[in-house]
Amino acid sequence: MKNERRNFIKKTTLLGLGAAATSHRSLAADSHVEIENNIRPKVLFFDVNETLLDLTAMKDSVGKALGGRSDLLPLWFTTMLQYSLVSTVGRQYNDFGIIGAAALQMVAANHGISITEKEAQDAILGPIRSLPAHPEVKASLQQLRDAGYKLVSFTNSSNKGVKTQFENAGLLDYFDEKLSIEDMGKFKPHTDAYDWAARKMDVKPSESLLVAAHGWDIAGALWAGWRGAFISRPGAQLYPLAPKPEINESNLALVTQRLISLK
Repeated sequence: MKNERRNFIKKTTLLGLGAAATSHRSLAADSHVEIENNIRPKVLFFDVNETLLDLTAMKDSVGKALGGRSDLLPLWFTTMLQYSLVSTVGRQYNDFGIIGAAALQMVAANHGISITEKEAQDAILGPIRSLPAHPEVKASLQQLRDAGYKLVSFTNSSNKGVKTQFENAGLLDYFDEKLSIEDMGKFKPHTDAYDWAARKMDVKPSESLLVAAHGWDIAGALWAGWRGAFISRPGAQLYPLAPKPEINESNLALVTQRLISLK
């Protein structure tokens, strides 16, 4: 009886892996066909932080709050992302910056550093709203607009936060629409977030392309049936277990050249 049960589990596991592999191949094949046919997406969705805006100033501020422990910055960011997903799974919502401040307190406490709630929020909320754009961003966005693309920002940050960011970075006029997951309450990379964004812009998932510098964001978009363009900024990596995006370049200027070449 035990042997039969083990064989059954083994067979169903193998079938599951086979189905997953088939799904993975199907997604990759669909993306490959779109590239070969030079099909333009109807809407370009842009992640904001790190993709368009340079996070150096905020990283410096967070590093100082952590007593100069710059080595803790990656841990802080992953903790922030982890607890945004914890909130989503628990059907809760808090401003992404507030979650970032809470994550900063957690990381600090685990390393014997004392940070008050106000100090944590000051280290993040002030700097994140006045970040400059990466050097190639403005010219690239203008080229995409001139080429007839519809540009939409799509961020985990709040509506007020991204509006302030774009005003301070001089990016406000480049976008046809600004979408924040604040309006639907589930953080990327939850599939519902991408489905919601596509519905808001009245396009199919296959007609949507996400430009992002985060492997988890690109993975979420591709799993939701979107297309993807990855910006491999320093420290950014694609998730090896997700389908590969059709575009993978080191900056937005190079991504723009690829997008403009599509018909």
